[in-house]
Amino acid sequence: MNRSAILSALLMSAFLSAAGAGETGEAPPAPAPAAMSNTIAFKFYTKEAAKPGNIFFSPYSLHTAFAMAYTGAGGKTKEEIASVFSFPALPGDLRDSMSALKKDLAAASKGAEFVQANSFWAQEGYPFLGAYIRSLRANYGAEANEADFRTKTEEAREKINSWTAKGTKGKIKDLFPKGALNPLSRLVLVNAVYFKGSWEETFSKELTSDADFTKTGGEKVKVKMMAAKAARRAEYAENEELQAVRLPYKGGGLAMLLLLPKEGKSLAETEKALNAEKLDALRGELTGQKVKVFLPRFTFSAGYRLNEALAELGMPAAFTEAVADFSGMDGTNKLYIQTAFHKAFVEVNEEGTEAAAATGIALGTKSFSRDPIFRADKPFLFFIEDPKTGLLLFMGRLEDPAAG
Repeated sequence: MNRSAILSALLMSAFLSAAGAGETGEAPPAPAPAAMSNTIAFKFYTKEAAKPGNIFFSPYSLHTAFAMAYTGAGGKTKEEIASVFSFPALPGDLRDSMSALKKDLAAASKGAEFVQANSFWAQEGYPFLGAYIRSLRANYGAEANEADFRTKTEEAREKINSWTAKGTKGKIKDLFPKGALNPLSRLVLVNAVYFKGSWEETFSKELTSDADFTKTGGEKVKVKMMAAKAARRAEYAENEELQAVRLPYKGGGLAMLLLLPKEGKSLAETEKALNAEKLDALRGELTGQKVKVFLPRFTFSAGYRLNEALAELGMPAAFTEAVADFSGMDGTNKLYIQTAFHKAFVEVNEEGTEAAAATGIALGTKSFSRDPIFRADKPFLFFIEDPKTGLLLFMGRLEDPAAG
């Protein structure tokens, strides 16, 4: 497997992650594990690219978290999730794919620091199916936790956020914002990933200087532009549209791939023209050579509520009370995805790159299955009757309880 493609799946946005498998034959085989994981990259990036501002997310984290949810899905819900994420129909195939990814990542991340963790938080006493719980633990190495969403919702949320922060070295905080969970929540699935790598050839701090950076609208802002004392070893390619450079991290297994539109070309044009296949072709054009690289030093975080984007990408059933089917989790149709969040952090400096991301999925019982609430906080009618005969002894309307 192309190891730099693994970094794409882990850490970078759609420009740094994309599927690399081609189509062959009348019935294409299941995509390679990395290509399957990358499926969500361009889809999600395209949704977010319509909005202004920075974008950063982990396709790999999204893939892993929703794989855990997919394992418990059924019917149309399962079909839609499979369509958006390219998950295989057979559980064994997904299990094998996730296992292969984990093995490949362990090999590729030598020389860098990469950790990942999965966890699930189940409502105390809720009858989840043993087979589903065993699958989470055996196939995803998910840490099992009980929570009391019914009566201690905020306490449960804080524990989940604390676990996520610990799993990302403190870079991802408050994955679930206040109010994101409620007493109907029954299960929360979380994936956390953390990466820290040093450049194979670092930038010289003494050469970092103030420079202009031209934003999309033409406005210039000052940035700290990093440079090296001389041209560096890197893989490089260019065409009429853009320049591409791949900067390796120590260990040689992971790298950062950067795409820069040529003079007179806009980032929007590059985004519009680029897809998984074209990026894969561009990768094939990279050749090792000496390149003078100037790269701005930057740090930023990004956060996304996933419900709307994923529903629009083709999996609305999972978020819809009336049709969601996660019967593989509890043997009923009571559960649906209440909300899902993704947060990511990246810092690029002279030494290297630090990045982290987490994805959280909260499933809860549908409103029709909860105990009804009658809250008489507006005008209402009332009767005094004989239930046996239906005789109305009194009838009234209350408009103002304070009136004498």
